[in-house]
Amino acid sequence: MSDKWLWMTAADLGRGIGAGEIDPVALTERYLSEIASHPHRDRIYARLTEERALAEADAAAKRAALGQRRSLLDGVPVSWKDLFDTAGVGTEAGSALLEGRVPETDARVLRNATAAGLVCLGKTHMSELAFSGLGLNPITATPPCVNDENAVPGGSSSGAAASVAFGLAAAGIGSDTGGSVRVPSVWNDLVGLKTTSGRLSLEGVVPLCARFDTVGPLCRSVEDAAELLAVLEGGKPADLRGGTLEGTRLMVLETGAMEDLRDQPAAGFGHAVERLESAGATVEWREIPLIAEALQLSPVLYATEAYGTWKDVIEADPDKMYPEILARFRGGAAFKGTDFVQAWQKLEAFRAEWADAVAQYDAVIIPTAPNMPPNTERLLADHDYYVTENLMTLRNTRIGNLMGLPGLTLPTGIPSTGILFMTPAGTEERLLRLGAAAEVALT
Repeated sequence: MSDKWLWMTAADLGRGIGAGEIDPVALTERYLSEIASHPHRDRIYARLTEERALAEADAAAKRAALGQRRSLLDGVPVSWKDLFDTAGVGTEAGSALLEGRVPETDARVLRNATAAGLVCLGKTHMSELAFSGLGLNPITATPPCVNDENAVPGGSSSGAAASVAFGLAAAGIGSDTGGSVRVPSVWNDLVGLKTTSGRLSLEGVVPLCARFDTVGPLCRSVEDAAELLAVLEGGKPADLRGGTLEGTRLMVLETGAMEDLRDQPAAGFGHAVERLESAGATVEWREIPLIAEALQLSPVLYATEAYGTWKDVIEADPDKMYPEILARFRGGAAFKGTDFVQAWQKLEAFRAEWADAVAQYDAVIIPTAPNMPPNTERLLADHDYYVTENLMTLRNTRIGNLMGLPGLTLPTGIPSTGILFMTPAGTEERLLRLGAAAEVALT
């Protein structure tokens, strides 16, 4: 059993299985062994599904021997954020409020992945009820950042990112409501795909804000993201062959995304833009004022729906929550129903204006996160620092959620910094093809 398996892309592992070079059972056993001995195991995984994983790996091995593999990823072990229902296994969404919650059936995306042959290693820790971009969770566990173990890893798909970054899963499946796939991906030097709202099923996914909630992978390559998207929806992967940046028009969104950048994210983004231009892309910088107005709608859009969804559960036992997260939920009580309706009407108008304004470009690009992973202890001790860093962390990624866009974050080469590509709603295949070309330019 090879240590190199732990650092291979999911697609390369799949090809190894298909070629008879990797046994899915041995591969799964290697991951489970690494998890069991890892010093951060209990900070990354909420619970393992060893029996299920080994049974799924055995079935994958038998299919491979018969030449009946169900997908490129048949037999590849992945982790699942602890808000995806798993039959007979606790799904608690990082919250003491849901302690002991055991669903009877798998989430639909997990069923789809299982049907394609993926192996379920277990459930990863996350921000409490998914309502933070930091990944800080003093109620259950705060996973480490791969580049600074004293810093938070990004959230809310914190353990999903850590499981991949520390070599404890070939990929992680997470969710993204305001940046929860992309932020932990960027801070842990991974590829992260935020899908268009409605593209992947939310059946059996613990909700935060259903109008913004999306499912997406955290992984090592754009190819992995394309393959995982396909298995999660039960479809075919995007054809990434032949993609090029030559003649591509990219727009840097200056409004709301380029302000107050910390030094490393600014340097990483600048380096990435230079590499894209060297590969033949034309990059233009533009202000789009409506983005500033849309960002101001975030409190009423997010907090109102989140609190409306969870109010009864929260207020039945609020002391079980981390006070910072509790206060964020309760912020939704400040808005009236008319405020919420009007905010959504404004946002729909902004989305139409945005589509017209960027129609001439192949993608919009921004730094994925404007800041670096904050120190865990300082976040716990300093309220003002917590609030400032949490809002800053989600600022750039939230633009994509507000505009209803799919987004793909790629590492820039400077640790914990990334570049985010955004294309129109429903164009994941186009986004992934562009991302594959960009990945080559940035490597």
